[in-house]
Amino acid sequence: MPNAIIERLKSIGPGAMVAAAFIGPGTVTTASVTGAAFGYSLIWTIAFSIGATIVLQEMSARLGLVTGKGLGEGLRDQFDSSVAQWVSIALVVSAIGVGTAAYEAGNILGGAAGLEVITGISANVWGPIMGLFAGVLLWSGKYELIEKSLVGLVGVMVVAFVLDAIIVGPNWGALAAGFVPGIPDGSLYLVTGLIGTTVVGYNLFLHASSVTDRWSGPEDIQESRTDTVLSIALGGLITIAVLVTAAAAFPRGTEIQNVGQMAEQLEPLAGTHTKWLFSIGIFAAGFTSATTAPLAGAYATAGALGWDYDLSSTRFRAVWGTILGVGIVSSGLGYSPVQVIVFAQVANGILLPIVAIFLIYVMNDDETLGEYTNGTWSNVLGALVTLIVVWLGIRTLLSIAGVV
Repeated sequence: MPNAIIERLKSIGPGAMVAAAFIGPGTVTTASVTGAAFGYSLIWTIAFSIGATIVLQEMSARLGLVTGKGLGEGLRDQFDSSVAQWVSIALVVSAIGVGTAAYEAGNILGGAAGLEVITGISANVWGPIMGLFAGVLLWSGKYELIEKSLVGLVGVMVVAFVLDAIIVGPNWGALAAGFVPGIPDGSLYLVTGLIGTTVVGYNLFLHASSVTDRWSGPEDIQESRTDTVLSIALGGLITIAVLVTAAAAFPRGTEIQNVGQMAEQLEPLAGTHTKWLFSIGIFAAGFTSATTAPLAGAYATAGALGWDYDLSSTRFRAVWGTILGVGIVSSGLGYSPVQVIVFAQVANGILLPIVAIFLIYVMNDDETLGEYTNGTWSNVLGALVTLIVVWLGIRTLLSIAGVV
């Protein structure tokens, strides 16, 4: 049994990068706010989100392994019309490239907030430093080094956040009851937020491309599935641990403004250890997202424009370097590019449903995938997840328009 477990753990790779990407400061903040405001009652939302993410990411990884192409390339090649191709290219670059750049400052500042709590030095100082370290890692151009670093940091998050939840001491009965679906009054926006921070469009591009760096082809699909399920489930465990920590530590209805504040608030309630652990977890969450967002943006842009996926190429480095550079400068100035973020949200609100529908379509294309097309259950689950994704996209657009 120990050998079997070790062999399964050796499979962890691209899936862990996906988990590292969605467990960022945004997810930690949303889970913290949810736990403090509504206790354990929305844990079911995280469980659902993880299931939905596994369904879509498995399809994306399978597509990458069978075709040897990324999702951006596959989306572009699906259209015969040059106009449709250019529209798809523009949409991918806008939603993924511009979107990851817009959110990069938040990733960097989120991780820097954890270092600020630990050291007392401003996040605006730590932010650029952390961004530069992420740049050095990406500049190495060594996929294996990048993957192992991110897998290690996911492990740090598991230990830090799960230990915190155990130390704080959850109500186990209420925790179990939280897996039963229900939407308390005033919680719908947090249900949407928890799903939206887990089912992330750019992770589909990241996964389809990164599996081709790790494995050689269709013969590795089972190993890829093991990686996907284990890694994303671990990501779900981290999110649940954060929510449980907030639910156990704070009276229901407590308002939390930011994750750095939450780390400080934990100390008088549950001791210094919880403060340090939570701060370390925040740093790891920020650093992993600050690294994977530029990488996903580069993969998506390269695929959409038909470039090779060479991590050491000048064009590939130029894309992730631009995304990371925007984040570093913005984090140093404490600037949040609100208008760019709104634009990115609009583009993502349009792109994610399109990509989900495209995935279901292409995963049933015998000419493209042959024997590796979706089975009945994959299609049923995929269709359900796609409906949720379409709902998320519509709600995002209506929210930006001020309708909801």
